[in-house]
Amino acid sequence: MEIARCPWLPADRPLYVEYHDTEWGVPSRDPRYLFEMICLEGAQAGLSWWTVLQKRERYRDVFHGFDPVRVAKMTDTALEKRVLDPGIIRHRGKIFSVRENAKAWLRIEDPVAWLWSFAGGKPRVNRFKTMADYPSKTPESDAMSKALREAGFNFVGSTTLYAFMQAVGMVNDHSVDCFRK
Repeated sequence: MEIARCPWLPADRPLYVEYHDTEWGVPSRDPRYLFEMICLEGAQAGLSWWTVLQKRERYRDVFHGFDPVRVAKMTDTALEKRVLDPGIIRHRGKIFSVRENAKAWLRIEDPVAWLWSFAGGKPRVNRFKTMADYPSKTPESDAMSKALREAGFNFVGSTTLYAFMQAVGMVNDHSVDCFRK
């Protein structure tokens, strides 16, 4: 018997299935992971998550494991080298935004609590069944996007941040038929 999973998941990609089954939608309050996911969701803008997921390990290598203190200190020269790295998405704006996001992250007193405040401090459970049920953004992701931009973050549009909220478990958007629900 086949395990029921979310309708958006391409079942023929083992890395994607593993991500769905073990990580997507699991509530996280780990500051480094949350910073990583904001940056990676920003890298996804205009692309598919599959593209980013395949490159995630290289992103971790070239951005010091997403340690915001180390990333904030990266020089323009170091970032220009990343623009030439085929192991990541070679979009200058997205690459430089990782450093700017690190600087903004470090200016926030408690970024984990602040981010989770946009979800009301606990995961919201939705009851979606078909792809048509899933929103691309919500009032909460709109508010988070506005606040992050004001704080100095880049590549943090509302759609990007709703994907972030799903990924880090601020919302549980596993379909009602999914074994992870």
